[in-house]
Amino acid sequence: MRRCHDGKPWWKDAVFYQVYPASFKDSNGDGWGDIPGLVSKIDYLAELGVDVIWLSPMYESPQKDMGYDVSDYQSVYSRYGTLRDVDALISACHARGMKLILDLVVNHTSDQHRWFLESRSSKTNPKRDWYIWKPPRFSPSGGGERLPPTNWRGYFATSTWTWDEQTQEYYLHLYHSSQPDLNWENPACRRAIYDEAVRFWLDRGVDGFRIDTVNKYSKVTSYPDAPVVIPGSPIQPAPEMWCNGPRIHEFLREMRAQVLGPRGAVSVGELSNTPDPEQVMPYVSAAAGELDMAHEFSTIRLGTGGNIFQGKYLYEPFGLPALKRSVEKWQVFTEGTDGWHTAFIENHDNGRAVSRFGDDSAPEPRAASAKVIALWQATLTGTLFLYQGQEIGMSNMPRDWKVEDEYKDVESLGFYKEALESGDEERLRRTAEGLRILARDHARLPFQWDDSPNAGFTADGVKPWMRVHDGFREVNAEQQMQDPGSVLSFYKKVLKLRKEHGDLFIHGRFRLLLPEDESLFVYVKESADHIVGPDAGTKRRAVVVLNFSSTERRLPDVGAALGLDGQSGNLLITTFGEHKIPSEWADTLRAWEGRVYLNFYT
Repeated sequence: MRRCHDGKPWWKDAVFYQVYPASFKDSNGDGWGDIPGLVSKIDYLAELGVDVIWLSPMYESPQKDMGYDVSDYQSVYSRYGTLRDVDALISACHARGMKLILDLVVNHTSDQHRWFLESRSSKTNPKRDWYIWKPPRFSPSGGGERLPPTNWRGYFATSTWTWDEQTQEYYLHLYHSSQPDLNWENPACRRAIYDEAVRFWLDRGVDGFRIDTVNKYSKVTSYPDAPVVIPGSPIQPAPEMWCNGPRIHEFLREMRAQVLGPRGAVSVGELSNTPDPEQVMPYVSAAAGELDMAHEFSTIRLGTGGNIFQGKYLYEPFGLPALKRSVEKWQVFTEGTDGWHTAFIENHDNGRAVSRFGDDSAPEPRAASAKVIALWQATLTGTLFLYQGQEIGMSNMPRDWKVEDEYKDVESLGFYKEALESGDEERLRRTAEGLRILARDHARLPFQWDDSPNAGFTADGVKPWMRVHDGFREVNAEQQMQDPGSVLSFYKKVLKLRKEHGDLFIHGRFRLLLPEDESLFVYVKESADHIVGPDAGTKRRAVVVLNFSSTERRLPDVGAALGLDGQSGNLLITTFGEHKIPSEWADTLRAWEGRVYLNFYT
């Protein structure tokens, strides 16, 4: 395993940056972002402080779910480029000391993948068992009505089963009907996955994978009905039937042992429906030999209504104490163990952080709250993941954009359609409101590069695949690169500081203070190891003070938290940019201000 200079795995200290290829940079004027466009901006990412690019799916695909429906693992979607373009990206990353990981989507394929086309061709095809096929049930009323094998409800507000007329059976799909699930119980299928989807790309030089839906490969193979929790509905949430299933750890150990481990490939798992630390630890324990780290979604999904299967977009407001409790839970769960975790607050499946946790109502609070979010994320223990546009404070779509006109995501439209067809006007209103806050589409708007037409994402006169945010002239990378007080400039500063004080912020212990305060988010970070060099024999303690509100707040007793008597410690950084806090603000936090104070001790 490749390790950094102090013996720790290199990926622990790295900053990962997710690129959504359709929306990052269009190089050829067709309205879609592409890999050559990404290569053209590689120096921008290097200067930001990025160590690893995570490229969302760029494989050949019908794009029913934006590339998460793969029809050929070894080809590139034509709008994104070619295999040569991927090779050029790998070379560009490695030439700058950066790494590249791909999105590994192997819970399911597209229904246009040659494996599935063979599987559905006949019941006797050798690949029939590479997917999950079941005969129908029939109505117990005696009317002969054909029913799906189970009552399971999938992620996109539909049944998990689709009828295939040709072979007279149903196939399983946890997501869209165009995304049939692979049968991981079949060893030949697993070997093909390892060869075609993993080794092929490792041989080309990629450095690892973010592994999509990583805990869903093992299903409860007796296929029982799920308990009825939505009265009157023929389909019911059933995550217990496919999340963290009976053979999942066996499958992941095998994949690690056979392909990922021998190549030193980093693995980051998407671990949904796993809200308890004791469930997560087996996946990320070094001794277990499964994943290097995982994305757990309790924090990023705050505000989600009900559950992710029904009422997901019936938004439920939450206070700062709820956010703090969630962060604390996932900051401390690996302490004293051989496990590792991640820090992130944005990705391609969620609304923008500044619109959900900050204040995007006007330019000043938007920028100030974006910096508070940056300081918060950069001082959390674990490997840091950023999402494109987060570093310039990109926000959600304008609230006056209509769902039926501007939203494109298959999940968003599925929930909206379900609410529309319910005939319940209040449910439809609340669903639309929730989508304006939480929808996956918000993160998929084109990147705002400059103030030229189409925000510099694509050429003037070209219609981008998704509408550019109306506010791109006020929020764009070019403008912020020239402004030392911008959100982008602050991200560069704080990412550098994170690495300079890695013992505190990447590897340090977390202790929450003032858990019930509705405005202040305050925590102590304590270095995990003694410092080497001139300060050998000492340790460090930092206090992070974040005002998550639009009002001034009195500064809490920082000195006491640092273990000092009558002193406040050394100011390490403030979101307002001063090297020294002006005297009139010494004891007061301004609206949306964050500070970090530092102390050495023995």
